[in-house]
Formats: sequence, structure tokens, C-alpha cells
Amino acid sequence: MLVKLQDKTILRSDPERFAGRVVLVAGAGSGIGRAAALAFGRQGAEVALVGRRVPELEAVAREIAETGGTAMVAPADVTDERAVEKTIGTVVEKFGRLDIAFNNAGITAYKPIEDLTTDDVDQVLATNVKGVWLLVKHEVIQMRKQGHGGSIINTSSVAATGGNVNLSIYAASKGALDAMVRAVALEIGRDGIRINNVSPGVIDTPMTSVLPPEAVTAIGAHTALGRIGQPDDIAGAVTWLSSPEASYVTGQSILVDGGYNIGGMR
Repeated sequence: MLVKLQDKTILRSDPERFAGRVVLVAGAGSGIGRAAALAFGRQGAEVALVGRRVPELEAVAREIAETGGTAMVAPADVTDERAVEKTIGTVVEKFGRLDIAFNNAGITAYKPIEDLTTDDVDQVLATNVKGVWLLVKHEVIQMRKQGHGGSIINTSSVAATGGNVNLSIYAASKGALDAMVRAVALEIGRDGIRINNVSPGVIDTPMTSVLPPEAVTAIGAHTALGRIGQPDDIAGAVTWLSSPEASYVTGQSILVDGGYNIGGMR
């Protein structure tokens, strides 16, 4: 159920929906990752919060605890394979299993192509492609070892299916994720593991601070719903993709953009 309160969307649902499930959320310290972690915590999951900024992760863990949920902080640089493997091991040691993973870690470089540097390109690809690929690799290893399936969701973007200025390398990185899930879905489906992407439009998060205010206003006006998105809009899609209700959905990149892409990207 979605409840509107002071122009913010607040997710409310069954507090036992994910009872007994262990969820890893990468990039959990702010924005979409934080909203998803809180949603899973409110719905009974044990949540592992992964990222590099420990104070932010600890703040989210406290929020989950305050609502009666259970969370642990698992700091990691997702571009480091040893760190990813160790982190997943730590999560399993603490909670005993891994059922759901939301790989939301990502960065952008909002610049015209002639202003992008090779460092910009390396950083975006390292986090958005290599980092997500490493998480998926080791999540799949753990889920196959357990033998009871699982659900993996990555954060792609509306930029992967349309075009917009100053997002050339970011769009390329998200397009890579869309291609990746199709291949991986075929590899792991017979193990009962599903993998999908959620593809947000422009969402009110710290990442959108790189956009000029007039661009954000124009984007909101261009959507079918007449507004930019809120983190909870994406968290709702993520929890659905993680649930039994989506048990026949895999290998998909699902737009959650308020209808922005219907009229063509700007």
C-alpha cells in the first residue's frame, strides 16, 4: 500500500512479508539503497548494509532497529573482489544464509563527452559494471551453494534505454547491466535464482544534485505523472521483484520512471 504524506510516498506492507529472509543491499547508505533497506527491514527481513561510507550505513542500521527490524553493517569496496567475497561470507556467518540481493552501488559522471577523462570512465565502469558484476558473481556462488534459489536485483537506469546529454559513460555502464542480466538469467534460472534490473527515471536522491534545478523541473514536467520520483517509488519495485509475486520474472530491466520514457527521452 502507498500512502501519501506531505508529498512524500511512504511504503507500508506486511511486516512478515520477508520474515526469515536475509537481504543484502549494496549502496545502502542513502537514496534508493537506504529506502530499499528500510522497506526490507519493515517487512521482516534481516538486512546487511553494504557500502563504503560507514557512518551512513550505521545511521540506516539504527533506523531499521528503531522500527523493530534487524540489520548489520558490512563495509566494502565493491570494486575489490576480495572485499566482496569476504563481505558475503561475513553476512552468511552472521545471518546463516543469503536470499535476496539488491545491488544498488553506482556513481555517475555528468559531463559532455569532450570533458570526460579516462579517470572518469574508469571510475564509472569500475563501480557500475565491474562492481555489480562482482556482487552478482559471489551472490550466485552463495545462492547455488545453499540450493534454495534466490532473487538478485541491480539498479540500471532509464538512461540505458534512451538518450540524454552529458551521460554518455553512465548510460553505457547501465546498458551493460541490461545486457548482463539477460545472459546471467539463462545461466542461473534452473537453480531457482532470478535476476532482474530496476531502471529508475530521475529520482530525488543525492545523485540528482549533479543536474541543474531547471533540468529537474523539466524532467518532472515531461513524465506522465508530472513529477520526479522518490526513493520509495523504487523500493516498492525492488521488494516486489524480490517477492514470490514476481516468481516468474527474470532477465528483465523494468522501467520505474513515472512514464518519462513514453514521450521520448529529453
